[in-house]
Amino acid sequence: MADYDYDVLVIGAGPGGYVAAIRAAQLGLKTACAEGRETLGGTCLNVGCIPSKALLHASEYFEAAKGGAMAAMGIKVTPELDLPTMQGQRKDAVKGLTGGIEFLFKKNKIDWLKGYAQFKDAHSVEVAGKTVTAKNIVIATGSSVTPLPGVEIDNAGGVVVDSTGALELASVPKKMVVIGGGVIGLELGSVWRRLGAEVTVVEYLDQLLPGMDGEVRREAGKIFKKQGMVLKLGTKVTGVTVEGKTAKVTVEPAKGGDAEVIEADVVLVSIGRRPNTEGLGLDKIGLELNQRAQIETDHDFATKVDGVWAIGDVIPGPMLAHKAEDEGIAVAENIAGLTGIVNHDVIPGVVYTQPEFAGVGLTEEAAKERGAIKVGKFPMLANSRAKTNHEPDGFVKVIADAETDRVLGVWCIASVAGTMIGQAAQAMEFGATSEDIAYTCHAHPTHSEAIKEAAMAVLGKPIHI
Repeated sequence: MADYDYDVLVIGAGPGGYVAAIRAAQLGLKTACAEGRETLGGTCLNVGCIPSKALLHASEYFEAAKGGAMAAMGIKVTPELDLPTMQGQRKDAVKGLTGGIEFLFKKNKIDWLKGYAQFKDAHSVEVAGKTVTAKNIVIATGSSVTPLPGVEIDNAGGVVVDSTGALELASVPKKMVVIGGGVIGLELGSVWRRLGAEVTVVEYLDQLLPGMDGEVRREAGKIFKKQGMVLKLGTKVTGVTVEGKTAKVTVEPAKGGDAEVIEADVVLVSIGRRPNTEGLGLDKIGLELNQRAQIETDHDFATKVDGVWAIGDVIPGPMLAHKAEDEGIAVAENIAGLTGIVNHDVIPGVVYTQPEFAGVGLTEEAAKERGAIKVGKFPMLANSRAKTNHEPDGFVKVIADAETDRVLGVWCIASVAGTMIGQAAQAMEFGATSEDIAYTCHAHPTHSEAIKEAAMAVLGKPIHI
């Protein structure tokens, strides 16, 4: 048997990579992780999930104070925005969590190879000019922002930015155009709208939030319009020019029509993400990519090259941190000879706006394509906790197989939909029926009672509607 420097070398220290490294080390495998960023945690902890949630949370407080929600509950305040402090608490959150990953690496005796790795062969990579060998190599390099052809991103200039630049704005723009009506665009657009920007969202498709349940998408449009966003759906961007500190965005109907120019202080390009598979030297090990520049793997996350594995955003499936984390645990266990499994049919997704949008499993449209279904809905307006909290927007929808009653999908719009969806995911993981959920006792008053009520509606016996 050949001698290697490590049993496992993970390329990338994002949610998938650092979790894979930690789990491999816990299983007694000598482990290293190659990461070129100055801090661990990947996009999620550094410039994605974590910092955006810090700004979303802070901006919710500001809007509640300024918009009258607090006054309506007898709390009279006159808020003043201190953006540097708000940005400071965002940076503190990132620093604490990325530092925590570094602590866990030291605790588990994982070597952090500081630099970007490139394959020399299937069992060796070059990192910062040094060759390192491993019996098993896990590709967990994540994803990056998809560029819009013909539009140049200049985060330093602060006019045409991507999601990273939108987190770092030093002042609140007067007018912001968000190109893309997906999760990231709506979350960051919501932050700056709450803080005072006039936000216009341009989406090529005829509804927001591609991939979510159709009814949820339609309701999202109504909610964001009510909040003050201007939505230009079924609209494509044909050009962006910058003159000084002003951008001019040229748009026209996706199906053809007259062009229109929108001026803005900031343009956020947010049309999706693409896998980070370039520059790895995959050609040197004979590993080809699919049409979406992703790496194909088998059920165990092994590639067609012996000893090379891949997880997270570089393989097919939703580009979500929690998917990558579960795959990180699974791939480490498979490498160690155990059985690591991820049920890709039960991966929840959340949009952390206010209210939140969450779903797991099949949309109603996809479920109908598979056969007869039953659908139950319950409005948050009728939920006692939502009503007392003055959070009337949204609903819960439970989709079940008409014959077996097995739950196929759950969709929520509620202030805490992201928390609520966990119950639905757990129920679906263990094959629950709508009856199982309906007859499970829920604490009162809670938002989650809406899931119970929607399940009761599937059975044709709702109580509170």
